[in-house]
Amino acid sequence: MKIKTIHALLLTAGMAAATLASAQAPATAPSATPAIPPTWAQGRTPDGMNPSLSPNPPGISAMPADEIPVSKLKVPAGFKIELWASGMPNGRSMTKSPSGTVFVGTRFTGNVYAVVTKDGKREVKTIAKGLHRPNGVAFTNGSLYVAELSRIIRYDNIEQNLDNPLPPVVVFDALPKDEPHGWKFMTLSPDGQYLYFQIGTPANIVVPPATHATIVRLNLKTNILETVATGVRNSVGMDFQKGTKELWFTNNGRDWVDETLPNDTLNRLAHKGMNFGYPFCHQGDFLDPEFGKGRSCDEFDKPELKLGAHVAALGMRFYNGNMFPAEYKGNIFIAEHGSWNKTKKSGYQVVRVVLDSKNKPVKLEPFITGWLEGDKFWGRPVDVQMLKDGSILVSDDETGAIFRVSYGK
Repeated sequence: MKIKTIHALLLTAGMAAATLASAQAPATAPSATPAIPPTWAQGRTPDGMNPSLSPNPPGISAMPADEIPVSKLKVPAGFKIELWASGMPNGRSMTKSPSGTVFVGTRFTGNVYAVVTKDGKREVKTIAKGLHRPNGVAFTNGSLYVAELSRIIRYDNIEQNLDNPLPPVVVFDALPKDEPHGWKFMTLSPDGQYLYFQIGTPANIVVPPATHATIVRLNLKTNILETVATGVRNSVGMDFQKGTKELWFTNNGRDWVDETLPNDTLNRLAHKGMNFGYPFCHQGDFLDPEFGKGRSCDEFDKPELKLGAHVAALGMRFYNGNMFPAEYKGNIFIAEHGSWNKTKKSGYQVVRVVLDSKNKPVKLEPFITGWLEGDKFWGRPVDVQMLKDGSILVSDDETGAIFRVSYGK
């Protein structure tokens, strides 16, 4: 059912219920209790942050290619950034096949796209429509896995059927149905046995059910789902490190504490069962004003790096290619979607994280900037994906485009 239809039905039902309640209410009925705030506003206090702040409207259309101001994007000396593909409304998370097809999920339009390159030219195909929050995508053994809000589906033999895909196979359909933080980011384990993804908290700040604020993995052989990390408010980006095969992931901090707190974080899953603190402790050292009472951040596992408050750190990838200079090998690139919970906006960039010989982050610096001009943004980076030639792609759900960064001639 289309989102607009659902909204219409809910609105009609709400109006009918309100009319009935009004007709049945006594003449001396007390005034109505205050409305429950939307989930994104939970935790907001009357005397706290700027009360006019609210989430940015989602990008659900694609900007025409000739109107995308790619020249405004800045990269370090020696690098080049160009428009790689466009025409994908709300295009977000990416994955690629060994043959080079890039698949792109969406959060709001219900589409999944495939970008095919032939003779140096790219064609965008819409391979699925009408799905519910199909944000996460992963490719293995000729099949494309798509994570919807409450289920995982699979398109078999997809590259041979891009113009007429086979009906999807339902792989797992017992996931929670909460809309807040319900969209998934998904990645495949190095051995190809598991799909890893997050189940976000069902509100801004709340003690979640045991099923939420977690990172889980689905065994593709047994179809068993298990939790591998807890206390994770919402991760919309993760990648396995080559060599250690450890999962690193971004995590979005809560809203409405302060414009400078708490930070989004970069985390490392060193072993199964780690707890990163939500909702009691944020960024490893900041107790929640409400839920942190009587607790200690020492109870929980620490993040590897603080990324900044409200920057909306989403997709991340380790750089293992050979195109970029040697000092970029093993670096992490993170797409910062950009803040809404700050009067002065931050994020709206791709950052580079440098690790030292002990695998510890020692540098955080901008890598791609230019989407934000003063307090106005024209684009919002979402995910990062490395191509076989060592260049990297960056998706932007505001313009519905993908940019490519290369080095050298």
